[in-house]
Amino acid sequence: MLKTIIFDCDGVMFDSRNANIHYYNFLLQNFGCTTMDEAEIDYVHVHNVYDSVSHIFRNYPAQSLDEVHEFRKSHSYLPFLRYMKMEPDLKQFLEATHSRFNLAIATNRTDTMLPLLAEFGLSDYFGKVMTADNSRRPKPAADPLIEITEFYNCTVAESIYIGDSYIDEETAGNCGMRLIAFKNKQLNATYHVDCFLKILDLPPFTGTF
Repeated sequence: MLKTIIFDCDGVMFDSRNANIHYYNFLLQNFGCTTMDEAEIDYVHVHNVYDSVSHIFRNYPAQSLDEVHEFRKSHSYLPFLRYMKMEPDLKQFLEATHSRFNLAIATNRTDTMLPLLAEFGLSDYFGKVMTADNSRRPKPAADPLIEITEFYNCTVAESIYIGDSYIDEETAGNCGMRLIAFKNKQLNATYHVDCFLKILDLPPFTGTF
C-alpha cells in the first residue's frame, strides 16, 4: 500500500533550467569567467550547488572556490525565482494527494529550496524536505529517500519517488524504491508520465497495485 510520495524539485515540480542558467552564469561573470556551455548547463541542472560550482570553475584553478561560495551565500537566490516555471498541474495534484499520502521532497538543492516553496505557496503541502545540506549524503546516495521513510515510519515499498534525471534513477535504485520518470522516457523506471495528473491513473494511486 502506497503511503508516501517523494518529489524531486528541478525538472519535476519546476522547469528550472532557465533559472539555473542565469544563476550559475551570474556566479561565473562575477569572477570574470566565461558563461556555461551546453554540457555545463546539463551538469548543473542535475547536480548539487557544491558539485556544480566545482565543475563550472574547474578551468579556473586560480579561483578560490571558498570565495565563490562566500559570494553565493551573500547574494539572495530570490531574484532568480522569476525564472522558475511551476508545472501547471502541480498544485492540482498536491490538492488531490496531500490528505491521502505523506508528501516529501528529496532534492539536491540546498538553501534555495525552502524560499522556493514559500514563494510559490507550496510549503504547507510537504511534511519533510531533504536537501543536499540536511541529508546525511546527497543524491545519488539513497540517504534522502531513506531519511524520509524513517521520518514517516514507512518502508521503501510503501513509498514512490518522482524524478526526471539519471541521478534520480540511481538514487531510487540504490534503495530499491519505485521510480516515476517525469518527462523522461530514457530512464529505467517503474512508470513514465508526462504530467502530474497522469500519475493519479497509475496502479499505486488507484488501489490496484
